[in-house]
Amino acid sequence: MNNRRKLIVALGAGALAAPLGSLAQQKGKVWRIGFLGAATASGSARRVEALRAGLRDLGYVEGKNIVIEFRWAEGNYERLPQLAAELVRLKVDVLVTAGTPSILAAKSATTTIPIVMASGGDPVATGLVTSLARPGGNVTGMAGFSPELMVKRLELLKDVFPRARQVAVLFNPDNPSHIKISLPVMDAAAKSLKLELHQFGARGPSEFESAFAAMAKRRVDAVVTSQDSMRTDNAGAIANLAAKMRLPSVGFPEFAEAGGLMAYGVNRVEFFRRAAYFVDRILKGARPGDLPVEQATRFETVLNLKSAKALGLQFPQAVLARADRVIE
Repeated sequence: MNNRRKLIVALGAGALAAPLGSLAQQKGKVWRIGFLGAATASGSARRVEALRAGLRDLGYVEGKNIVIEFRWAEGNYERLPQLAAELVRLKVDVLVTAGTPSILAAKSATTTIPIVMASGGDPVATGLVTSLARPGGNVTGMAGFSPELMVKRLELLKDVFPRARQVAVLFNPDNPSHIKISLPVMDAAAKSLKLELHQFGARGPSEFESAFAAMAKRRVDAVVTSQDSMRTDNAGAIANLAAKMRLPSVGFPEFAEAGGLMAYGVNRVEFFRRAAYFVDRILKGARPGDLPVEQATRFETVLNLKSAKALGLQFPQAVLARADRVIE
């Protein structure tokens, strides 16, 4: 009887010890997060810090229980597949990235490592997820309304400059979201607004000046700029060229902050902070395919009065009244 009792006690202690030991090991684990950036570390600093802040809020501390491995394409999208493959070889626990080219590169590199979109265009249209509610596969995260935002920018331009007829759109030929989704939607919207849309591609800063020179030859009335990681990093350069050509311009919020005339869009810094939630859920065992993709719920109109003054322009009172931010 004593021997039997000892055996039962020993078995019970072993059963309790196993999960406690596993829990201790789990608590002591250092998770490895891969970050694939299409642009530069300096240009993406605000967004990366937002991701870090979101992770800190959830109890993750770099060097203690997480390590972030960064890879930057420096605006050269052709490098993205190679950099994604490097992160996969490091066997990161989750891969964070933003922008359609980067997300596509990550998805091509792995079907097993979870991928969190810190910001994306239309992931359903580009085939990244099956649906927003049930993504399936290994991709989830935050998605914007890229085509809809471009249409809203055209509408804002028309509200401010009702006589505008010839409008340029600056896009990235290396971004499939621009080519396959945004431009066709913009063409249709332009016709309904009685605008003639002219497309000017620019892959990076070295092609900006030639694109704007072509706009000048075409004698366009205004310019709309699309958004991706490379353009966000170089918002100031685009705004300066538009001002130099004395072209009214509209783009994303960072563009207006950098000197562009006006903007309509979402706060992508908040997207990056929210991406930490998806990372946390995945590290705690959730499958990315079961986590619904979230979309923006807040949009803002930004007007730059300083830029308007430099162009000798005034915003209509109706537009000023609905602005969320006015830069003096």
